[in-house]
This record gives sequence, C-alpha cells and structure tokens, in this order.
Amino acid sequence: MSTLDAFVYDAVRTPRGRGKADGSLHEVSAVRLSADVLNAIRTRNNLRSSDPEDVIWGNVTQVGEQGACLARSAVLLSDLDDSVPGVSINRFCASGLEAVNIAANQIRGGAGDAYIAGGVESMSRVPMGTDGGAIAVDPSLTMKSYFVPQGISSDIIATRYGFSRDDCDHYALTSHTRAANAEKSGRFGRSRLPVLDQNGLTIIDRDEQIRADTDMQKLGALNPSFKAIGETMPGFDAVALLKYPDLEYIDHVHHAGNSSAITDGAAAVLVGNAEFGKKRGLRPRARVRATAKTGSDPTIMLTGPIPATEKALKSAGMSIDDIDLFEVNEAFASVVLLFLNEFGIDHDRVNVNGGAIAMGHPIGATGAMILGTLVDEMERTDRETGLATLCIGSGMGCSTIVERV
Repeated sequence: MSTLDAFVYDAVRTPRGRGKADGSLHEVSAVRLSADVLNAIRTRNNLRSSDPEDVIWGNVTQVGEQGACLARSAVLLSDLDDSVPGVSINRFCASGLEAVNIAANQIRGGAGDAYIAGGVESMSRVPMGTDGGAIAVDPSLTMKSYFVPQGISSDIIATRYGFSRDDCDHYALTSHTRAANAEKSGRFGRSRLPVLDQNGLTIIDRDEQIRADTDMQKLGALNPSFKAIGETMPGFDAVALLKYPDLEYIDHVHHAGNSSAITDGAAAVLVGNAEFGKKRGLRPRARVRATAKTGSDPTIMLTGPIPATEKALKSAGMSIDDIDLFEVNEAFASVVLLFLNEFGIDHDRVNVNGGAIAMGHPIGATGAMILGTLVDEMERTDRETGLATLCIGSGMGCSTIVERV
C-alpha cells in the first residue's frame, strides 16, 4: 500500500425518511442529521475529536437552515473538536460522492491524513428548488442551455433510446423487490444507523419508502408525472424538440413509481491514508482506485454516468468487465436502463439491493450512501471491485472506482 493511497475505513448513513411533512425525519434538521453521522464515524472508529483534517459535506439546496456552511455548523453541533473545519459543496445529485472524491484526492496529494466526507439533505424541510438558481430562472441561461426539468430529460432519454413505459415500470418493480429482500435479510445493518430523539427513543430505523407489495398493475395505474409540464405551458417538450429535431415527440413514461423518491437523510464516509489507519488501529475496507467527473449535454442532462464511468475506467487502466458490482443512482428508470445498454452489463451486477426508486434520493447525501452500500455488498459477496456513479443536474456525471484491500 502506498502512503499516497486513499482508503475507505468506514461508511454510515441514516435511514431515508419520506421527504414530506408526514415523513419520519421531517422534525429533524439537516444539521442534526449531519452531526449524528459525524458522531457515529467518530465513536465507531475510536477517533480523537481532532483527527479529521476537514469535513467535506455535500448539500444541494444551501438556503435557510441548510445555508451558512452547513458543514461547519455540523462540526460545531457534533462532538468533533472546534479545530476541525468544514466545507459545503454542491455538485447537485452527486454532491455526497464528490465530497468523498475530493477527500480521497486530497489524501492522494498529501494534504492531510484523514477526512470525513459525505452529505445531507432535508427535502421535507428545505424543498428542492427553493434556492432559485439561475439555471432554471435566468432567461439568458435557460434559452442558451435549452433548459428543461430533469423529469423531461428522463423522458427524452426514454424516447430517444426506445425505453417503453413497461420497461421503466419493470425496472422500478425490480428495485422495490431487491430493496425489500435486502431489508428482510438485514443487508443494510452494518452501515445504517437509527435516528433517535432527545430521549434516546427511535424515530426511524429503516428506509421508509420501500414498497414490498408493488406490482406492475399498481405501477401501471400511475399517471405520467411530466406530461403536463411538457405539453402545456411552459411547454418543455417544445424546448426539447428544438434541441433535438430528430425526435418527433416526447414519450412521457416516468411517474412517481419509476422515479426516485424525495427523501431526507445523511451519510458519512471516513477516508484516510495508510499511516492514519496504522496509528488508529483501523483496517481499510477499500482503496479508492479512481475518481472522475465530467460535463454532458445539459438538456438530456442525465447521461453523465456514461462518460464519467469511461473516464474513471481509463484513469484506473480498467475495462467495464473488470468491475464486479455497480451502484448507478436510480434518479429515473431510464437513466439506469441506458447505462445497462451502453455498457452491455448484466443487471445482476447493478444495484443488487435496489436503489433510489425504492428507497429514495436525499440529493446531497445519496452519493455517499451508494458508495457505502457498494462497499458493504462487495464484502458480503466477496467481490473485489466496484463502481459508483450518479447523473447530475445541468448535465454532469460523477464516478468512483473502489477495490477491496
């Protein structure tokens, strides 16, 4: 092991709570969720409170109670020492994974021995879009970039690549079935922590969105979620067809059942070099072999995992066949279907415990969550290599390759 290698020593997450006012985590703030997972990383690994060089924290909607550098606020609320700084980052849906990648690359560059990285999102308390970003509201930018909402982008992918409503619903059913089976068999137990109230009573200890009783009939009864905004004012279908004149129409196949659920949650990953592990008596679980980020077409938007994965594989000197397991964030069913088709991957290697369609997508935290799930599953099934990747708003992609130590 090189002193400039970066290793994953631990990964924890909260359950995902329904991201609405009736969700179990609605009364728990993002800073509290963040402090909980920071404390868990510290206690599980017997860290000194001053050990982390920094806390790098993904958080997408950085306004209100999620503003003012939430990362530093979380450090101050946690049991970490005041000498530990914190920085909040925003790469939209990949923020949690990008935080880990930044930490790993800081370590690989010699800038510190250990970091805690991850992210949080309380989508029930700070709704997505309340930051009023220019990408969606500044006409000079929206016109130049042919802006459409992500749901329209997912339907563009389905239309362009021929994924039917049944294809997407079947994928969603598989996600729920796999997640329900993983829950029943206790596969999330190593990394998932219950959220407790001030009296030590459990608020939530499992992912709230999994529907074990979902079937094709129930999914088929749901109305398309993005048809109205596509076909009526503001008419995003018309914008898409201006960008892609080869398409005759947009087939609206996505709905609440085959798209990622809005949820609350937080996740943290302990990343360090070899010397740090030796000093603390910790055994590394995985080595970060390669990281990658890329921009992609901002209108179809959600194709970024493909070039980001290609870039990570090239950096690692690997091929797609060298990867044993994949976690591809299930923002929408068509995103994963496209990934499977483009790389010719067997679905049995991808999202084997379900994904965001079944469990939810707390946007600032999801990247760190799926990396932890990936490492857990690599250990459970004795696999050697894994790749985590996410599509990203405005057209980007992020990927990370890890290997067992």
